[in-house]
Amino acid sequence: MEWANQLCENRQFGSKMTDSKYFTTTKKGEIFELKAELNSDKKEKKKEAVKKVIASMTVGKDVSALFPDVVNCMQTDNLELKKLVYLYLMNYAKSQPDMAIMAVNTFVKDCEDPNPLIRALAVRTMGCIRVDKITEYLCEPLRKCLKDEDPYVRKTAAVCVAKLHDINAQLVEDQGFLDTLKDLISDSNPMVVANAVAALSEIAESHPNSNLLDLNPQSINKLLTALNECTEWGQIFILDCLANYAPRDDRESQSICERVTPRLSHANSAVVLSAVKVLMKFMEMLPKDLDYYGTLLKKLAPPLVTLLSAEPELQYVALRNINLIVQKRPEILKHEMKVFFVKYNDPIYVKLEKLDIMIRLASQANIAQVLAELKEYATEVDVDFVRKAVRAIGRCAIKVEQSAERCVSTLLDLIQTKVNYVVQEAIVVIKDIFRKYPNKYESVIATLCENLDSLDEPEARAAMIWIVGEYAERIDNADELLESFLEGFHDESTQVQLQLLTAIVKLFLKKPTETQELVQQVLSLATQDSDNPDLRDRGYIYWRLLSTDPVAAKEVVLAEKPLISEETDLIEPTLLEELICHIGTLASVYHKPPSAFVEGSRGVMHKRLPARTGSGESTESPDVGTIAGGSGTETAPSIIPSQGDLLGDLLNLDLAPPTTTGPPPPTSGMQMGGMDLLGGGLDSLLGGDIGGSAAMGAGFGAVPAVMPASLNAPMGGGLGDLFDLGGGVGMPLGAYIPPKTVWLPAMKAKGLEISGTFARRAGVIQMELTLTNKAMSVMTDFAIQFNRNSFGLAPAGPLQVLSPLSPNQTIEVSLPLSTVGPVMKMEPLNNLQVAVKNNIDVFYFSCQYPISMLFVEDGKMERQVFLATWKDIPNENESQFQIKDCHLNSDAASNKLQASNIFTIAKRTVEGQDMLYMSIKLSNGIWVLAELRVQTGNPNYTDLEISVKCRAPEVSQCVFQCCEAVLKN
Repeated sequence: MEWANQLCENRQFGSKMTDSKYFTTTKKGEIFELKAELNSDKKEKKKEAVKKVIASMTVGKDVSALFPDVVNCMQTDNLELKKLVYLYLMNYAKSQPDMAIMAVNTFVKDCEDPNPLIRALAVRTMGCIRVDKITEYLCEPLRKCLKDEDPYVRKTAAVCVAKLHDINAQLVEDQGFLDTLKDLISDSNPMVVANAVAALSEIAESHPNSNLLDLNPQSINKLLTALNECTEWGQIFILDCLANYAPRDDRESQSICERVTPRLSHANSAVVLSAVKVLMKFMEMLPKDLDYYGTLLKKLAPPLVTLLSAEPELQYVALRNINLIVQKRPEILKHEMKVFFVKYNDPIYVKLEKLDIMIRLASQANIAQVLAELKEYATEVDVDFVRKAVRAIGRCAIKVEQSAERCVSTLLDLIQTKVNYVVQEAIVVIKDIFRKYPNKYESVIATLCENLDSLDEPEARAAMIWIVGEYAERIDNADELLESFLEGFHDESTQVQLQLLTAIVKLFLKKPTETQELVQQVLSLATQDSDNPDLRDRGYIYWRLLSTDPVAAKEVVLAEKPLISEETDLIEPTLLEELICHIGTLASVYHKPPSAFVEGSRGVMHKRLPARTGSGESTESPDVGTIAGGSGTETAPSIIPSQGDLLGDLLNLDLAPPTTTGPPPPTSGMQMGGMDLLGGGLDSLLGGDIGGSAAMGAGFGAVPAVMPASLNAPMGGGLGDLFDLGGGVGMPLGAYIPPKTVWLPAMKAKGLEISGTFARRAGVIQMELTLTNKAMSVMTDFAIQFNRNSFGLAPAGPLQVLSPLSPNQTIEVSLPLSTVGPVMKMEPLNNLQVAVKNNIDVFYFSCQYPISMLFVEDGKMERQVFLATWKDIPNENESQFQIKDCHLNSDAASNKLQASNIFTIAKRTVEGQDMLYMSIKLSNGIWVLAELRVQTGNPNYTDLEISVKCRAPEVSQCVFQCCEAVLKN
């Protein structure tokens, strides 16, 4: 005040200059002069010097060299000078921590000053000095200020606790400041209550599991009492705190709403939005048939409408919040359409936001005035606004079926204006109208074709091509129209090229005799002359479909398309719920959760709306169907369409929980009957008499009959001379598990990244997954299913993702697998096609499992049986492989292989070469025999040779790859 009065006097008596003179100096080397002035005996000169220092600091000059001299000026009764010195201290204490200790005594002394303003100033400055060395000295002064008789000091001290907690959380907890802060919630002064709530909320945000704000009906009552008396910012702190409270029942919820409702008429827009947030959240618990529920809906509309009369920036913030509210509860503003009509002087960002809300509120009752407005907007001069207005007409047609004809008529009128960008936008939205209402408005196609030459934007060209291809049978010169696009095929964007390829294939399937050359030309351009992989792949798929099975091609390409949904840009329900809980914050403006844009937000709590209790009905949010791992009772709606294409098996998967409830039996062979495993029939691969070996008569489908009870039983007969088992087999090591690789990148799965590998533990095959959410919304309701595969792999239980997967969160999941699923030979043999579903979509990927996962624990064959079987398998079924650069002796190799259920039956040494004879049994009963040759005489020769024999030779390559991976890792 003294400084302000002095400035007024200077102006009043025509003083030459005000305090601005301190910022206009251009003197060099003034530090020495300032030092002298700061040490002056004259108080006025000292104050002038400190002002000059602060001015230099403000414009970015380094005046840290004056630190001791400025600190000496703290010993003063002049409040203005003390404020300036404290300002300097806050700025330079971090760079001069040793010097800052000098100020501690003054702080302690000021905290006991008779003037409450000085006590508050001291405690505020203490909280702003972020120096570890001096924080412990400040605990005692802070404790006294928290219990000060003056409420101004107490409220300042409350905020200081939050600042100190950010510097040293452990110190604050040890000193018991958090308990003192909780006691301040019961303070008699409403501003102290508000600041205590603000401080506790701040601390709780950085420590979400601390449960600091343990609110109960008594403390809520105190907060609501303080709400009426504190300042506007205090009200915002208390309202934000109330929004985090979960009422016990609908009666308590109604009571809180009644006491918060008066805040809706506050002059400060931030208070209004905070009150709206509390009411939107607690309305979830009110029964819809309650009279108060309807009253509350009516009370919410006027304050939101009033916000739209503020300046444009505030309007924009209000509109972004209203956009969320309208998606959750459109009934609040359903009668207020007119306030969202665009004004001529609205900035473009306000216009576009109003347009979006108009479409959300459009209904049969108001569609006439909405369309009249939109038609008017389409003649504006702002191109972006006009484009959005034309699109809005199309969205209205899709949303309100009764208005579709009027919308199409309006779009045709706009096309007649011949304004290029209007025509192009109109064609894009008419394509969507055709998708929504097939065989209804095709009479307008002729008008659209007249404007073909004026289209120069990729989206409009692609839309027109789609229309020509889809309705080729109704357009006499469809082939000529599409041929005109082919002339500059390579200059077109990818979007147009893909659409053109599909449209010409459709045309060919409808008029095959007239368009054979055209389809060959486009397939050649797409597959041979294009370097775009998407275009090339689609070209090849069409080519193969048309050349192998034209009937199937017709079923795929000309299949009936699903109708497009009404609202394609709605925010996903779980994200919308979270954003409703953040009304009035940046999250509600960005339409993103705080974790998406706040750096270093550790342990962010994802807020959700409470469940409705009163009348037993669910909330208005669309239900996410129950799937494997879910807890609901309703069946999930089918979101995987029935397809007749090459991916039919995978796309038609049922993502309900698998019927198998336990882990697969570890050792039993798969009982498959006559199931076609590898394309040629099981009997032809493995059946028949083995000639001389009774053990093999069962066709390897069962365990060999002559295998002894103990696989390590001593062996009789003359094989001891042939097989020298002196080398022995050591203790088994841990089985080899391949490192995890990324199977599904985030960019292909709307932010979900899946990495994984396979392991076999205690006889159970495990699919080990790492799920990472790189999107901005929470992911829930996970389920998984496999396509038919070579060895019948299938999930043995649901995918257990027990808690929602938050943005930037990673979790590890282990899925047990069985081998009793449906079988179909894959290429390659160990290929596995997987579908993963969550609340966002269904995603598909392929991965390859190491075949060693299928090697069972009872795969050690009896030696006599091994000999007979080796001789019995035809020589043409033997495959030879080489494992390069493998520095292992025979014992080490045997140990490694045995850990992965590749059992050494016997070993012998011939001419400096160790020979290991091994057997493997797959989970479906197939036996694989192998001979591994290890050079012992020549240490420089590190290559190993392996021969693999099997009645199903297709398996040999996979077995070799597994052996190589095990031995080299």
